[in-house]
Amino acid sequence: MLTSLTEARRADTTRRYPLPLLAAALAATVALAGCQSTQSNDLIRIDTAQGSKENISSLTGVIEANPSDPEGYNVRGSAYGRAGEFSRAVDDFNTALQLNPRFYQAYANRALVYRNMGKQVEAANDYNAALKINPNYDAAYIGRGNLYRQAGRTDEAFRDFDRAIQLNTTDGRAYHNRGLIYQLRGQHAKAIEDFSKAISLAPSSPAPYNGRGVSYVALNQDDNAFADFNHAIELDPKIAESWANQALIYERRGDKAKASKSYRHALGLDPKYGPAQQGLARLGS
Repeated sequence: MLTSLTEARRADTTRRYPLPLLAAALAATVALAGCQSTQSNDLIRIDTAQGSKENISSLTGVIEANPSDPEGYNVRGSAYGRAGEFSRAVDDFNTALQLNPRFYQAYANRALVYRNMGKQVEAANDYNAALKINPNYDAAYIGRGNLYRQAGRTDEAFRDFDRAIQLNTTDGRAYHNRGLIYQLRGQHAKAIEDFSKAISLAPSSPAPYNGRGVSYVALNQDDNAFADFNHAIELDPKIAESWANQALIYERRGDKAKASKSYRHALGLDPKYGPAQQGLARLGS
């Protein structure tokens, strides 16, 4: 899958981009990859339709027909969560767990809502409770692993993602997030393998394309990186990271006009986006 670059091309890249600039650019994109995953690959994406009167009414009808069935509350709680109505979601998960204290899926679902509410301790407790009931629940390992990763506890996070993978998870987030840790460790070949697996499991997600592209940049495989960043933009053109990553390749190629345009597009999506601000500063724009 990896294609090695010739020594001549490596030398040409070094000549066109002095090492201090190259190092700064790489540092910016590596930091960026972790930020993007945290924001869009793991937490709840709000879908207000989930909380529509019609949808909630339908789910409430199921609950009223079977008031002692915890699954109804779990499903409605998930709908509230996806709609961004987090307090109502927690209430439903609480009821589900009162009806069935061993409902490990409800613990993991409530943990995800707590994470979106910024309640990290409560989320960790719920993931631990889910895993105490079912030590083979891959979703809880992935969720807890992200808590650890965001707290800088990368070794513990790695173990959780690795455990989910050992359990033959089909959730691409486990591979994507383990790939981010390999990337932080400078193990880019292993990171690329994990990002590629994540892509095979979730081909419509732009995050692993951005992640893999960053590792390609670190290995000076700019053509591969450019293809990944462009595909991430095709999948979702509203992500600032993808445009800033594309701009970096233009910058490395010496095309300041296109690099500036892409950095500015990233800032149009997120005016406070640091890597794009830094890119424009390097270009003197």
